Amino acid sequence: MLEKISHWDRQLFIFLNSFHSDFMDPIMFQLTQTLPWVPLYILLSYLIWKTYGINSWWVFVAVGLTILLADKTTSAIMKPYFERLRPCHDPALEGVVHNFGRCGGMYGFASSHAANSFGIATIMSLALSHRYFTVRWLFIWAIFFSYTRIYLGVHYPGDVIMGGLVGILSGLIAFYSLKTLDQKVNKNKNGK
Repeated sequence: MLEKISHWDRQLFIFLNSFHSDFMDPIMFQLTQTLPWVPLYILLSYLIWKTYGINSWWVFVAVGLTILLADKTTSAIMKPYFERLRPCHDPALEGVVHNFGRCGGMYGFASSHAANSFGIATIMSLALSHRYFTVRWLFIWAIFFSYTRIYLGVHYPGDVIMGGLVGILSGLIAFYSLKTLDQKVNKNKNGK
């Protein structure tokens, strides 16, 4: 069964990775970096501050915890454990993979980019969508951001899907843990 899933994953990768152009290659490479998204992160930080004010500390800590959990789970645990070669390092795909830019480390399961982006989308949706419904569109951003990894030839779709699930779970854990802590802190302040 795992062999069949791996075969489908490889075939889907080959199909998705084949949609590339000389014009789009450098654009997709830049869009998979952090720098182009700094204005988005600044806007989200502003919305957190505007929503929670002086009490926004717990949301910022939860964002940091989300990224820490997502990144460490994928990079420090999953990649060394599963040792699944990235498509651009896989000898069976030599000459088939369109790889633009750096290939990255040897192993790719699961995608840290996907984990971090879906983690951010999750925590922002939980923290802000009650006031700013459009924040939920961050999941579209996370899908696109994750797709750039397939386009560039550094991750299989399965790497991205599992990374996204790790990110969502990390966001849920961080949000509800820090929200509970904040409620206890406020309860103790008000009880004194």
